[in-house]
Amino acid sequence: MRFAAPALLALALSCAPVQAAPARPAAKAPAAKAPAAKTAPARPAAFDARDPASLIALLTTMGAKAEVVDKSDGDVKLAVTTPTFSFGVQFVDCSKSGVGCQGLAFSTSSEKQHANLAQLNAFNQTSITCRVFQDQTAKPHVVYSTILTPADTREEMRIHLGVWQGCLATFGAFLSDPNGYLAAAP
Repeated sequence: MRFAAPALLALALSCAPVQAAPARPAAKAPAAKAPAAKTAPARPAAFDARDPASLIALLTTMGAKAEVVDKSDGDVKLAVTTPTFSFGVQFVDCSKSGVGCQGLAFSTSSEKQHANLAQLNAFNQTSITCRVFQDQTAKPHVVYSTILTPADTREEMRIHLGVWQGCLATFGAFLSDPNGYLAAAP
């Protein structure tokens, strides 16, 4: 165990032998104030990665706003807004009450930048976690998905969010210059 220097000094002083001082008449000490009752720090609410409410709460602590925008047929969809971008989250294979979900997908699309289908397919060959596709209007999308288990922790969900942020950065770099990105890709 490592102690800070002041703590060691206090420990040493409390253990040092004490010599008796000459007797003096005792003065009445002022009454000491009762110490204020300490409250225990609030414990974080239980985290269940399979419950959309847990992700909403986690995103809120990270400065994002998330809200349920659709809940049907075992899916729960969220709209997430951060100070720099927006994206969607889809929980899949959920119970009728919208919890106990088995999977999760983060996704977004680009309105401004495009790549052709061959370039999108080539991107998918360079990324193990981020997948891109083209919708029926030729708009490019990026997706990151994962399975969910009862054992998933808040920290593991933070890791998934970090991977998703990496996907967004990679997707942006790719769309800025598809040919240049692909030429430099591993």
